[in-house]
Amino acid sequence: MLRITTRDDGTTVDLELEGRLVTAWVIEAEQAWRGAYVPGRSLRVDLTAVTSIDDDGWRLLKAMKEAGAVFVTEGVGMKHLIKEMTGKASRTRWRGPSRILCALAFVIGAAGAATAQPAPMRLTLKDAVKLALQQNPQVAIANLNLAESADAHAISRSALLPQIAVGAADYVTRANVESLFGGPIPGFSQHIGPFWTIEAGTRFSMPVLDLSLWRRWQASREAMKASAAQRDVVRELNAQLVVSQYLGGLRAAADVAAAKSRLDLAEALFALAGDLEKSGVGTSLDTLRAHVEFQNERQRYSDAEAQLKLSQYGLVQLLNLDPQQSIELADEPSFFETPAFDADQSLAGAFAQRPEMKGLQAATHAAEFEKRAARAESAPTVSVVGGWRLEGLTDSSRIPVYQYVAAVNVPVFTGGRIQAQTAIADLEVRKLSEATQATRNQIAQEVHSATALLTAARVEVDAANLGVTLAREALGQAQDRFRAGVANNIEVISAQDQLARANDNQIAALYRYNQSRADLARATGQMEAIYTK
Repeated sequence: MLRITTRDDGTTVDLELEGRLVTAWVIEAEQAWRGAYVPGRSLRVDLTAVTSIDDDGWRLLKAMKEAGAVFVTEGVGMKHLIKEMTGKASRTRWRGPSRILCALAFVIGAAGAATAQPAPMRLTLKDAVKLALQQNPQVAIANLNLAESADAHAISRSALLPQIAVGAADYVTRANVESLFGGPIPGFSQHIGPFWTIEAGTRFSMPVLDLSLWRRWQASREAMKASAAQRDVVRELNAQLVVSQYLGGLRAAADVAAAKSRLDLAEALFALAGDLEKSGVGTSLDTLRAHVEFQNERQRYSDAEAQLKLSQYGLVQLLNLDPQQSIELADEPSFFETPAFDADQSLAGAFAQRPEMKGLQAATHAAEFEKRAARAESAPTVSVVGGWRLEGLTDSSRIPVYQYVAAVNVPVFTGGRIQAQTAIADLEVRKLSEATQATRNQIAQEVHSATALLTAARVEVDAANLGVTLAREALGQAQDRFRAGVANNIEVISAQDQLARANDNQIAALYRYNQSRADLARATGQMEAIYTK
């Protein structure tokens, strides 16, 4: 696995590579480099966390060096590689002792990286979604399925194109005359040969008219579109999972901050109650109640920290990162913001943009073409086959020989096979039609539900924010009354509990609002578009 981090400060483009720069990841590394590089700016490539490099990675680094990149390295193996690139060492390309030393250095570096605790990775929500779409295993499998579908389309297309083969043969022949003609022939030997024959030439075949092959090629083209739509479905689902997990982490971080604030307040009130008891203004019961509240807040703070760690562990898993890798949520300050949903939220837009609908439409078209292909098998087919070659007993006696055939095939009786294939294809079209209608209903329900929840969450946020403000004012007044000796700290404890509930309500309302925005983005098919821009 290779993790790629890009930074641009306006004068220098930094490209940090961590992991294995081998064939499977070289293409992504090159795309990241060319996408981030800006002419006129210096390029710095950090290779300190790279653990292994193959020949493809070597060629990529060489191309970067020729483009003016400056490498940041450490370790014997990596430094030797850079020297080879700049021509300051022998151009042996990993042979002999050099290869052994470099491999040993990489192994030692990998072992050190495994034992050392990685630095925390600071991620924004946008970065997390992009990273998941790059290296999540489910997304990778969907990409492979799409590539497989493209190859299947190429195979179906090849059936419509001429097939040409070139060959040569040198063989010896000896035959029994009696077995060939059913008995001896007077005056002829019992056998002929052995004699050698030499031939070399080409053979070809080509369908001139075959509607069945043409329809199956069209079906494979639609199947490839369906596979691309399914890939987009997987990307949308993974983006939704990452956004939900990230928002859960932001909620947990807000809970930690609120719990820490309440813990500090409870500690201060506990100290105040003790001071008032010592001065004779307060009672031991007031101190005891303050102590109990302080311990309650300690427990809440510990629980909040545990939930934050659990949410981060889940995000690490979704992003397919090293389990030892810790992360920091860079968007923590923005949790209390309530941006509006400014994308298309109409039902018609959802039908047009949801990849599930696109996939079902493409699958329906593919099934219809399969149905036409089955029907077309009852139509006549025309094909041309032939071959041309030089043939003879010796090189000097070879002469051109050829055979060309134009064939017409008209199916007369197929035992009901064509009718059965047509019926199966028709049933598939009908099943896809039912699935399409069910999906439309589901999308409509999701859009309507997400819109209603988003509207309600907006009201909840406003009410929760006001509740926090009022709870803080009530707590301040209760503190003043207790400090002045007008009342005991029952009012303070009650106000503290009200503030805790108000904080919880505020954080829950903000989380529901942000989650409702994400649900509406998913319902309208704009998850990746909104959370990666």
